[in-house]
Amino acid sequence: MSALNRSVRTLASKNLRSPFPANLQSRASPAAPLTTLSTRQRTSPRTTQVSTLKRFSTMSPLQSGAPPPPQAREYDPEIKDIASYVHHTPINSDLAFDTARFVFLDTLGCGLEGLRFKECTKLLGPIVEGTVVPNGTKVPGTPFQLDPVTGAFNIGAMIRWLDYNDCWLAAEWGHPSDNLGAILAVADWISRTNRAGGNLGNGKVITIKEVLEAMIKAHEIQGCLALLNSYNKVGLDHVVLVKVASAAVVSKLLGLSEKQTADAVSQAWVDGQSLRTYRHSPNTMSRKSWAAGDACQRAVNLVLKVMKGEPGVPTVLSAPVWGFYDVLFKGNKFEFQRPYGSYVMENVLFKVSYPAEFHSQTAIEAAKNIHKQLADQGKSAADIKEITCRTHEACIRIIDKQFKPMDNFADRDHCIQYMAAVMLVYGRLEATDYTDGGEAATSPLVESLRQKIKCVEDPQFTLDYHNENMRTIPNALTVTLNDGTVFEEVVVEAPLGHRLRREEAKPEILAKYKRHLGPHYSEAKVKELVDLGNDAKRLEAMAVDEYVDLYVSKDSKFV
Repeated sequence: MSALNRSVRTLASKNLRSPFPANLQSRASPAAPLTTLSTRQRTSPRTTQVSTLKRFSTMSPLQSGAPPPPQAREYDPEIKDIASYVHHTPINSDLAFDTARFVFLDTLGCGLEGLRFKECTKLLGPIVEGTVVPNGTKVPGTPFQLDPVTGAFNIGAMIRWLDYNDCWLAAEWGHPSDNLGAILAVADWISRTNRAGGNLGNGKVITIKEVLEAMIKAHEIQGCLALLNSYNKVGLDHVVLVKVASAAVVSKLLGLSEKQTADAVSQAWVDGQSLRTYRHSPNTMSRKSWAAGDACQRAVNLVLKVMKGEPGVPTVLSAPVWGFYDVLFKGNKFEFQRPYGSYVMENVLFKVSYPAEFHSQTAIEAAKNIHKQLADQGKSAADIKEITCRTHEACIRIIDKQFKPMDNFADRDHCIQYMAAVMLVYGRLEATDYTDGGEAATSPLVESLRQKIKCVEDPQFTLDYHNENMRTIPNALTVTLNDGTVFEEVVVEAPLGHRLRREEAKPEILAKYKRHLGPHYSEAKVKELVDLGNDAKRLEAMAVDEYVDLYVSKDSKFV
């Protein structure tokens, strides 16, 4: 044996006899000086080693049979407030319930429209093909009956696919009706299970009014957390708020206690959070269309774990070094503008006119006006030399992509220049205008015009966007033609779905809902669903499973 090998074996033998190097054994006993050993340590080295091991070993409590010490810790106040709101705050606002009914119908319609796109439907259905879950969640517009976790993904993904459901714009933006993916899946599963003799959620069969109340509270949680806190500025996607809000309200539907709701909410905060990179160049892709479905399924999954006895993470937000604030929010705490109530649902924005990212809605409306002006003068988009879009800061940050190549559907429906250009060229903007290989996507005129549209921030527009009494989403277009003609600037401050234009929008919301039902159901079924949606009292009193059954499509041509 070589001298080197003998040396290695001798060192290994010493290390096996003592699990810690000598210097760590010295540091492990704070009472002992580093340069000398006490008489007891000198005469009883074995005692010292055992004592040191007990101090470091995680096994000693298990070996002793003693229960772990109690760790009753206070939950972060932000989590306690959410749990208290969900369990103890009644919703007495007629405006909130009326708005929630329109959101409910509109969101279901958006989901049905999403089913018309194979990119969406290829992701839907059971994890294992052919699986049918007894008393499981039924997915509207499909024959699928799934477990509630997979059901939440299916419903959440189809709702969000076309970026056409409601919207909330503040320091953070998002789509609060995304939460319906989790709410509807769980409420339907609870009701079917209890009819079959189960005892979920205290054995109740849930009504549509209870679904609307859960929607109001989920909207409020997501929206209030977004008012003054920007998650996108630290690179996180807004679907973290869908996960938190869904976990909160779903836990209540399932009959969990206030403490368990806090547990579930804390688990949602500690869960891995989605990076926003899939919404931005160079990584823009279809995940942005199913990210909310992913958040819904994660929320339901976490709540079910808590229901089985999993504890929460009390200081998940505030824990030094390891908490959400220090790890993911640059050490900042959440700020709040108002207590939880029903403000968000009452002020939510509907996407009525166009399947487009909401910061562009008023720009597209202005472009429609200009398209008409061009036609009236015998001109077209080909006569445009340049366009200036005066806008707000959030629009520039999210969808200003003047020269970025349009590689896919996700690029196009998040580019204000592309969407305005399509309207200027064709006088329309529809979901099919984003599709690869489509007329608009392959148009040289659309592409050249897109690169002629320059966005500039108007600080007042940005202030109006954040003003809690206004929350407008202003855009203004100024067009210069090749012959030097300059059109008067067209300004649109609030889109049709804004609270300031709500009554004007209601007939259009119902027309949109009816339009989305058409490809899936007979005229008689469409009329039945629209009439039911218009009858608030009858709709609210209906059991959720019976209502969802009206949307089942066993022979769907889309899935």
